[in-house]
Amino acid sequence: MLPPRTARAADRPPESAARRDPANLLRLLRYVRPYAGWLALGIVTTLFSAGLSLVFPKLFGNLIDASFLKRGAGAADTAPLDRIVVLLLGVFAVVAVFTALQSLLIARVGVRVVADLRRAVFSHVLGLSPRFFAVRRTGELTSRLTSDVATVQTVVSSALAQLLSQLVTLVGGVSLMVLTSLRLSLFTLAVIPLIIGTAILIGRQIRKAARDVQDKVAAANASAEEAISGVRVVQSFTAEDLERRRYGEGVEDSFQAALRRIRLSALLAGIMTFLAFSSLAGVLWYGGRQVLAGTLTPGNLVSFLFYALQVGINVGGLTGIFSQVQEALGASSRLFELLDTRSDLPEAAAPTRLGRLSGRVTFEAVSFRYGEEAEGAVLSQLDLDVLPGQTVALVGPSGAGKSTLVSLLPRFYDVSGGALKVDGVDVREAGLQELRAQVGLVPQETLLFSGSVSENILYGRPEARPEEVVAAARAANAEEFIARLPQGYDTAVGERGVKLSGGQRQRIAIARAILKNPRLLILDEATSALDNESEALVQDALEKLMVGRTTFVIAHRLSTIRSADLIVVMDAGRIVQRGTHAQLIAEGGLYKDLYDLQFRAERAPAPPISVPEA
Repeated sequence: MLPPRTARAADRPPESAARRDPANLLRLLRYVRPYAGWLALGIVTTLFSAGLSLVFPKLFGNLIDASFLKRGAGAADTAPLDRIVVLLLGVFAVVAVFTALQSLLIARVGVRVVADLRRAVFSHVLGLSPRFFAVRRTGELTSRLTSDVATVQTVVSSALAQLLSQLVTLVGGVSLMVLTSLRLSLFTLAVIPLIIGTAILIGRQIRKAARDVQDKVAAANASAEEAISGVRVVQSFTAEDLERRRYGEGVEDSFQAALRRIRLSALLAGIMTFLAFSSLAGVLWYGGRQVLAGTLTPGNLVSFLFYALQVGINVGGLTGIFSQVQEALGASSRLFELLDTRSDLPEAAAPTRLGRLSGRVTFEAVSFRYGEEAEGAVLSQLDLDVLPGQTVALVGPSGAGKSTLVSLLPRFYDVSGGALKVDGVDVREAGLQELRAQVGLVPQETLLFSGSVSENILYGRPEARPEEVVAAARAANAEEFIARLPQGYDTAVGERGVKLSGGQRQRIAIARAILKNPRLLILDEATSALDNESEALVQDALEKLMVGRTTFVIAHRLSTIRSADLIVVMDAGRIVQRGTHAQLIAEGGLYKDLYDLQFRAERAPAPPISVPEA
């Protein structure tokens, strides 16, 4: 069996007690509150419909007695019979109207509530820190927004109406049974505790099984999402069969879990059916004896049978709702578990306003580690003062902490020690949105969304005018290739920009950053994966973008590093050298070693091409 792709056990969030707390269903009422008027109207129609349904048995009993017991001499008087039938038809019509209204009103509230819940979960998840997403898979989160919310929707939009209707019918039916025949009622009601006890016992197992199904489905979805998003890697390694088997095993696990839930539900349904029909047979036997003894009329027996049938159906319905509630309990608990997850990047109670930054960045004795259980510090006692408008090149061996350092600037993570300040303000005291609005990022692997070219550029500033979009594309050296696209700026780029080349995607990302007009700029090896022609175009666009901004550059290209105002050399999370290119070459040490090993190839002339003689 293939091992599942899962986070380390130590990284996974602890099992929350909220997952087992039935009070989570009550928290849904907070989402119902805005639609309380519609819900109240739906409840009124439900109560009216359920109340009228209790009239049926009595009218049917009267119909039986009018047919068989009230015969006069000669021709039978059918007037009472006719009146009862007309009354029955009228009641049927009114109940039908109110049943339709009840379904419409309560289902509308349910769908609206679930839509709000889905928005709330998505909005909250977007605000969580990268540390959260490092231990939670995308497929798992999308499963919460789809299958879990759909499970909750079933309860909110239909089970609520059924619960109210069945409770009213159950209470009313039992009351009218007692009024019709006390002895027969006691005989019938003796089986109800057995029905309820069975429902509770098996319902608990259904709840556990339902939660297991959701977890297995989420795991299978996560595996599929990873394979689909990385389909090029999958196909390049001819790993299609591997991913098919991995996903197939996940689907099989979810099937087995669902099968267990189905078996439990089937067992519950079978037991409920047996108990219901057995009690009905007992009522017929005992009631028939009372009719023969003359203590009960045939019409009353029929009315009682209808009441007993209503009670039995509603008890069975309540057990079905109980099963649905058990499933929804697991789903809603997982949703609220997400909503209760707090970001490890807390906002200041009264954030310091930044205004338009001048661009000074100061690292004061900054230390950082990726968690309490991390083996060691990624950054240690790091001091760096960058003046407004300076370009700082970060160089060093792999794992030196360069990417970690720049990820602190937009506050993707908080420092573990020391302080990071922009224009003298600790980033932890600034508003997160205001800070990130002034930081631009052009990464090595550009992520474009599946909309059009124009929509991707507008991501930097959605309210920008069309002429501003064109100007940004022109500054990013992207206008020429955009003009050649089938629909120009309206051309869809495909998921993750798959329809564009690497250089084209990078220039779209630069245009996006230009339109955003940030004061602080991060270039994370933005040209390292490009061919020479694309690199030249991208490099030219980057140089335009860097003008007048404080820029941090992680690069392996000699030309980019040489032109930096300050070169910072990092090793093992510390700054070991700093200065200009000429100063560091003269100083020797790690920078010169890296220069000799990594950059000399850029300066060396191409070897002559040897052509063998014929």
